[in-house]
Amino acid sequence: MSAHLTHRRAVGLMLVSAASFTANVLLVRLLGDLGDANVWLIASTRGLVGLAMICAVYWREFQPTHLWRRRKVVERGVVGGIGVYVTYLTVVKIGAGRATFIGNTYVIWGALLAAWMLREKLRSAVLIGGVAALTGIGLLTNLFSTTSHPGVYDLLAVVAALLSAWVVVTIRQLHATEHTSTIFAAQCVYVLLICGGPAALDYHSMSATAWGVMLLVGVTAGVGQLAMTRSFRDLPVAEGSLIQMLVPLGIALGGMAFFHEHFSTQELVGAALILGGTAFTAVRSATTANAETE
Repeated sequence: MSAHLTHRRAVGLMLVSAASFTANVLLVRLLGDLGDANVWLIASTRGLVGLAMICAVYWREFQPTHLWRRRKVVERGVVGGIGVYVTYLTVVKIGAGRATFIGNTYVIWGALLAAWMLREKLRSAVLIGGVAALTGIGLLTNLFSTTSHPGVYDLLAVVAALLSAWVVVTIRQLHATEHTSTIFAAQCVYVLLICGGPAALDYHSMSATAWGVMLLVGVTAGVGQLAMTRSFRDLPVAEGSLIQMLVPLGIALGGMAFFHEHFSTQELVGAALILGGTAFTAVRSATTANAETE
């Protein structure tokens, strides 16, 4: 396959991933409204469904022994598993739009980590976009307000962004030696190990509707993760992250349309700065990287 077609396929997969992740977060938000937002169980269901998809689609390529024998695969699984739980928790506690805008700053953190871990060049666009995004976080979480301050779940959303950044860079490293299925399976297995016990202890009966939504959460997460993981085999971190900019925008619009989430003027400015700062970083980094390869 030519380089052009390979790139187009990777972009298409990343678009599928963005749409799936948007639906995934909005479905988790719906579970919160239904009163069945057991985050431990949601994360565990995601892991189970993901493993089922891997076994059905990639049963020949999947290397299960790598999940405990290879340190980098274990690292991807543990960090990714914790990130899944923290992300879903913040979506339920502070709203889909707010949590996702903060979480989207992983683009900035990812670029900084890539400069350190992958020896990618640290460009001025990262610093400019980083300042804008951090200012946006401050406005979105009322950091600069004299009457209210960021809550613990706002801080956890920042932690989720840092964990996501680490995972994205780790995925790029693992693609040199591991198949997409094994990389994704690491997250599924370790999220089950982390969340399975608490999910069982905190279990309570749920309606058939809630279980249906829960399964859809698992399917959309699996499709989104598999598509993103495979796409990062052929896309730079910056370019792939740029396409993922569609996720917070779609979730914010969905949150306002379906769940009546609202942003104050200050919070809208903060969200715009986060989106603008991360988009600027991704666009400039991708443009520079393409120019260097021509």
